[in-house]
Amino acid sequence: MRFAIVDIETTGGHASGNGITEISILVHDGKQVIKQYETLINPQQSIPYYIRGLTGIDDAMVANAPLFSEVAEKIYETLQGCVFVAHSVNFDYSFVKHALQACGYELNLKKLCTVRLSRKIIPGLPSYSLGKICAYLDINITNRHRAGGDAEATVKLFEILMARDTEDVIGKFLKRGSKEQALPPNLPREHFEKLPNIPGVYYFHNQKGKIVYVGKAIDIKKRVTSHFSNNSPNKQKQDFMRSIHGITYDVCGNELMALILESHQIKHLWPEHNRSQKRFEPVYGIMEYDDQRGFRRLGLDKVRKNTKSIIAFSNLTDGFSLLRQAVDEFELCPRLAGIATDTTACEEKACPCISGKKAEVALHNKKTMKAIKAFANNDSFVIVEKGRSPSEIALVVVDKGVFKRMGYLPKKEFKKEKPDTKAIEALPLYRENFNIRQIISSYRNNYPENLIVL
Repeated sequence: MRFAIVDIETTGGHASGNGITEISILVHDGKQVIKQYETLINPQQSIPYYIRGLTGIDDAMVANAPLFSEVAEKIYETLQGCVFVAHSVNFDYSFVKHALQACGYELNLKKLCTVRLSRKIIPGLPSYSLGKICAYLDINITNRHRAGGDAEATVKLFEILMARDTEDVIGKFLKRGSKEQALPPNLPREHFEKLPNIPGVYYFHNQKGKIVYVGKAIDIKKRVTSHFSNNSPNKQKQDFMRSIHGITYDVCGNELMALILESHQIKHLWPEHNRSQKRFEPVYGIMEYDDQRGFRRLGLDKVRKNTKSIIAFSNLTDGFSLLRQAVDEFELCPRLAGIATDTTACEEKACPCISGKKAEVALHNKKTMKAIKAFANNDSFVIVEKGRSPSEIALVVVDKGVFKRMGYLPKKEFKKEKPDTKAIEALPLYRENFNIRQIISSYRNNYPENLIVL
């Protein structure tokens, strides 16, 4: 078996927007280095000041260096038939794969990460950065932060790891189906192995233990695996992978509770790498008001501070769609509902908005109030779902249209015909948000048989 120990220097931290400035490949046959390739590369972009300070490579040094396209064939041939080895391998591999792909070469090699190998073979060190672990092992690094110097140090580290590998860790890492190649470099494998194949919410933690991402899953382990299944070269994915140092999780009995808990935790914790629900807030709402002629009217407008809406939406389209549905279902005047301005249809139908007679106004207002009541959904009810085990049930409690509580009770103690209100009121309190309202509303429409009206 041959190992290509690789180190690169780059203009930045992600392959999709940055270039390689230097590459060193040392091919090792398990005993010694048998082939070497090293070159500066013109990245065709300016090297940032802080990168110049770190590596010593500036624009003048790479001005006459070959373009990656000019050395791509040589790099591809050198790597073929080898296991790709690097310190934090997914970083180096993503750059090399991306650059080769742009030149028409498809790189598809097994990978080994010397960070992950070191954590397994030499456990308990305070840091596994290349500089710190080399200092611990008395490996002298010459020409630090240059591709050649760091690659040579990685070779020495890899040789020590091979010598100390009494439990065939390297062989296990390379086995088909092993997740070691894909896992983030700083994530202990035991965190991944402990993940269950059941519904719940999972949390990614950074080096200081802070939660940086919250996700929900029907199958926690399968969903977490999907995060690590591709090695995207974009900055967001690379920053995300580097930040993960630990995983914890909360087991939920069902998908509904996982969805609600995920939304609640995102709003509460505001994790760095969650984006969608942090932006997703209601912008528009259906309002009710009385006009000068006494008509109770509906209208769609932006949600403002101290303005109460009957129901809120993230976009105008959804709001107009619901208003049109209400006009048809409750036989309302489209002009008074704010979805039409032309009076022709109203004149032809002798609409109440034309005549303005008291009896017709009263009838119209009665219909409008029915529509408002349908929008508001101010009922109090409990959703009964599967618990975390066969002996318990899960409850989601809505009080006068507002999500209030969620938790679990022993199945034998819960009577659907006569729910124990004291037990329900003892369940943990949660804060509702717009996304949770949407989740519960959708569930209520799809699974009415699981509701108990209080």
